Amino acid sequence: MQSDSRPVIAVLGGSGKEGSGLAFRWAHAGYPVIIGSRTAEKAEQAAKEINEALGRQAARGLDNPAAAAQAAIVVLTVPFAAQRKTVEEVRQALTGKVLIDVTVPLVPPKVSRVQLPDGRSAVEAIQELLGPEVKVVSAFQNISAHHLKDLDYVIECEVLVCCDDRATGDLVVGMAKEIGLHAWNAGVLANSVVAEALTSVLITLNQRYKVPASGIRITGIPTP
Repeated sequence: MQSDSRPVIAVLGGSGKEGSGLAFRWAHAGYPVIIGSRTAEKAEQAAKEINEALGRQAARGLDNPAAAAQAAIVVLTVPFAAQRKTVEEVRQALTGKVLIDVTVPLVPPKVSRVQLPDGRSAVEAIQELLGPEVKVVSAFQNISAHHLKDLDYVIECEVLVCCDDRATGDLVVGMAKEIGLHAWNAGVLANSVVAEALTSVLITLNQRYKVPASGIRITGIPTP
């Protein structure tokens, strides 16, 4: 059930596979969820599908600017080509909030080849764009959308969370654990370059070994 004490999460790009999967899991965990999309109609349809799957009103749909305005935590799950444009469209609504950026700098058609913009983190560039008024967090890049809507499936891939503010990074680690994922605070936002680049490596492994969702595990640290 939803809890009024939990912050509202807006998932921009929430009509896509990754966004709708994460939104579904947070809605199931009891977070009030808003699906954001380029059009309200697409967002409403994605929210309807989540509500039908859960058997209750757990999500609603709005266009991206309206969704960002009504949420405390905003999750960006759009393709890399739309990352900066989407952030600029909702920028005024992000002040004082947390932005979780799931962006992976994939450049089709060579998505199995690492292509970091200027050799650095694409998410770190968004923090520089937004300034200190927004706490930007990098997370969930390496989680395949393939099994997110299957609540009985144990997702083995672990989440690397990067943020310049340690407490905010820990907050997102907790949000990941609430939806059945193992997550670790991997340090400052610049470290996100590792998770962003890993996605192309995992795509290569999926293709080469004919699997749908390869992932990573961190060893040597006792699981809390």
